[in-house]
Amino acid sequence: MPRRKAAEKRDRTVDSKYGDKTVSQFIGNLMKRGKKSTAETIIYSAMNMCEEKSGMPGLELFHKALNNVKPVLEVRSRRVGGATYQVPVEVRADRRTALAIRWIINYSRVRSEKTMAEKLASELLAAANNDGASIKKKEDTHKMAEANKAFAHFRW
Repeated sequence: MPRRKAAEKRDRTVDSKYGDKTVSQFIGNLMKRGKKSTAETIIYSAMNMCEEKSGMPGLELFHKALNNVKPVLEVRSRRVGGATYQVPVEVRADRRTALAIRWIINYSRVRSEKTMAEKLASELLAAANNDGASIKKKEDTHKMAEANKAFAHFRW
């Protein structure tokens, strides 16, 4: 926690092809070892593959997949009187997007296709159709929160 004042949120730059801040955030998360151009190539080719397979515009499909994966609830650990409870809390909008992006990237990395662009395209298509590993992760998170609803009064 800062001593003086809260840190300001910096405005994210838009990506070069679509002019979208969320795509820019996705590229930043996909990037490894500072290779931004490689990450851009991967995501743009994945979106092109999605366009060919689904017939939907790539950016529209990307946002649909992201919105399907975004969690509404999650559990946070709270320590009350020597016991630790898993307390369900609502997820903030910026964290919701960050979690969805992280889950899509992580689960696309463990898929069995050959190239990363193919893996990402498959995961995006699956997420847009409400199936796939990232959707399962969201559902598991919601189930966990639902199961611990009894501890919701510990929220503060």
